[in-house]
Amino acid sequence: MICDAIEDFAAALPPMRALAGLDLGDKTIGVAVSDGLRSVATPLETIRRRKFGLDAARLQEILDKRAIGGLILGLPRNMDGSEGPRCQSTRAFARNFSRLWDGPIGFWDERLSTVAAERALLEADTSRKRRAEVIDHVAASYILQGALDRIRHLGAT
Repeated sequence: MICDAIEDFAAALPPMRALAGLDLGDKTIGVAVSDGLRSVATPLETIRRRKFGLDAARLQEILDKRAIGGLILGLPRNMDGSEGPRCQSTRAFARNFSRLWDGPIGFWDERLSTVAAERALLEADTSRKRRAEVIDHVAASYILQGALDRIRHLGAT
């Protein structure tokens, strides 16, 4: 099930199950996961993109192994809020993956998530080589953390 609104996504989630967040790039997919209480996002891994079937199979392994209850995809909107070709590509990935996985899939505005991840890695004095290895899944954790914070806020109202 694909949910455009975070409120609909939150309502569709099974209780006490972790979430996963994805930062979809042309060459890689950054993956982050939350804890079962959905309070903290943790960078997990970066999947090197090959073909959709192979990428989806690896992603399903991760979701199954960690009993993930929902999936957040970073939606790469333009700075003016409009949606361009990268958003269309992300939505196409969601449609294709939803045919293979039953859990709810939601979107989170990922503008500046990679910038924030890069800044955090620089502050941690991470080498250029190491930054290149981890930037995508660190960006995925920023995307997922934003969604987790919003979902928690929805529950508090």
